[in-house]
Amino acid sequence: MRMKSSAVVMTLYLLFLLVPIYWLLNMSLKTNAEITGSFSLWPRDLTLRNYATILGDPSWYMGYVNSLIYVVMNTVISIAVALPAAYAFSRYRFLGDKHLFFWLLTNRMAPPAVFALPFFQLYSAMNLIDTHIAVALAHCLFNVPLAVWILEGFMRGVPKEIDETAYIDGYSFPRFFLRIFMPLIANGIGVAAFFCFMFSWVELLLSRTLTTTDAKPIAAIMTRTVSASGMDWGVLAAAGMLTLIPGALVIWFVRNHIAKGFALGRV
Repeated sequence: MRMKSSAVVMTLYLLFLLVPIYWLLNMSLKTNAEITGSFSLWPRDLTLRNYATILGDPSWYMGYVNSLIYVVMNTVISIAVALPAAYAFSRYRFLGDKHLFFWLLTNRMAPPAVFALPFFQLYSAMNLIDTHIAVALAHCLFNVPLAVWILEGFMRGVPKEIDETAYIDGYSFPRFFLRIFMPLIANGIGVAAFFCFMFSWVELLLSRTLTTTDAKPIAAIMTRTVSASGMDWGVLAAAGMLTLIPGALVIWFVRNHIAKGFALGRV
C-alpha cells in the first residue's frame, strides 16, 4: 500500500513538472490566431512555421550559437580555475583560509545586478563589450565560487595518503593531479561543470548588458517577439523549446557523474 502511494505521488509530481513543458511545445506548434483565439489541449492546425522562422533566420539562430560559445568558455575557465583553488582549500591551512572561502561564496550570493554597471564600465574601457569572452569572464564571478565549493567537498573526501604515496613514487604534482587525482574526483568535476553550464546558460542580466549585436544571447533575442502588433507567442514558444535542448543534452552526457556526485558530494 505504501509503495502504491509513493508511486502515485511520484507520478503526480512528474506530471506537474512536465505540464509547463508540454504546454510550451503545444504553443510552439500553433499559429498565433489559435493561441489567442481558443483554448485547446493540442494543436488543431499543426504548423512548424514557428521553428522555420527561428532556424531560417540568422538573427535568431545565431543567438543560440552565441550563448553556447560563451557558456562553454565559461564552464572551461571556471573548472580550470576552481580545480587548483579547491585543492588548496582542501589540503592546506593558511592564514585567512576560512574567511577567503566565505568571501568566495558571498560573490555567489550577490545578485548580478550589483555587478552589471562595474562590468560594463570595465569592459567598455578594455573594448570587450559585445564579445563572448566578456560574458564568459563575467559569469566566472558566480560560477567559480560555486565550482570551488563543490570540488572542495569532493577533494576533502580523498585521503591525503594518496598524495603522499604519489610523491614517494616519483610523481610530479602536475602528473599526479592529472593522472591520479582528477580521475578520483571525476564525479565532482561533472557536477561542477553541469551547474556552471546551467547557471551561465540561464543568466540574462549580465549577458544582455555586455552584448549588443555580435554576441547577443538567445534570451535577449527572444524579446524581439514584442512588436507594435503584439506578442508573437508561437515563435516565442518555439524559441523556448529550443533553449531546453542544450540543457537536456548536458544532463544526458553527464548523467552518471551527476547521480554519483549527488550521492557522494556536498551538493
